[in-house]
Parts: sequence; C-alpha cells; structure tokens
Amino acid sequence: MVIEEFFEIDESYLDEIAKLYRSAFKGEPWNDDWSDTAQLREYLKDVSGDFKDLNYGLKNEGKLVAVSLGTVRHWWEGTNYNIEEFCVDPAVQGQGIGSHFLDLIESDIRTKGLAGIFLQTDNDMPSYRFYLKNGFSDLTKHVSLYKSVKE
Repeated sequence: MVIEEFFEIDESYLDEIAKLYRSAFKGEPWNDDWSDTAQLREYLKDVSGDFKDLNYGLKNEGKLVAVSLGTVRHWWEGTNYNIEEFCVDPAVQGQGIGSHFLDLIESDIRTKGLAGIFLQTDNDMPSYRFYLKNGFSDLTKHVSLYKSVKE
C-alpha cells in the first residue's frame, strides 16, 4: 500500500476524523457507542487541544486512514507529544500502516525538538501489544486513577 500523504491535521477534517474514529472503536474489543455525533465531535476537539496542538493524519488514495490526536506537554525531562487518541481504519489494519504512521510521527516530532511520546492504553487490549512492538516501554510504576461521581 502506498501512502499518499502524512500531514498535520486540522479541524477542517473533523467530520472525517469522527467517521474514522467511530469505525475504529465501534467493534471488538472496545465496543464504544459513539452514536451521539455532537458528543463525539466535542470529545475529538478536547483530545486534540481544539486542533491548536499537534495532530496528525495519514491518507491513502485520498481517504483518511489513520489519525493521531494529541497535545504538546512540557515536563522536567523535556517536551513531549502526548497521544490522546490514535486509530487506523479497520479496513487497513494489519498491513503495517499504524507502525509506519508512528515512524512518521516520531520523525516529525524529532525535527520539532520534542523529547518523546507519551500515551496511555489498557494492557488487555491489542493496542498494548502494538505499542510495545513499536518500541514503547511499559511504565510499570505509572498508575491511572479514576473516581466516578455519578449518583
């Protein structure tokens, strides 16, 4: 598969991003219900830093096939690209596109002088193995906490 275009994506792609995101996460193992389009659009704006931070897209044959939405965060070790959401069109998964996309992102953030990439995922999901395969390390001491405040 020949990738046509790697680019910094902006809000003008919001509808395409929403369609890709919904497709990537509607099935197993996630089973996310993003039927509320307005809620999905707001979520994507949130995780992209309102498209003011650093967000990437990858097109093949004119179609958006991968997206990485994230923010630039300053940390004592240096400035990082924090990936909030990363997805590849299910129709092209397993063809090396996600790994290639990560390589392109890594190269681009390196030229921008960033120190690293940070992300979170569940260790019981296929994405965990994907990120390990692509050189990410498990921060075994790092813990994410959550508290529901719903009644």
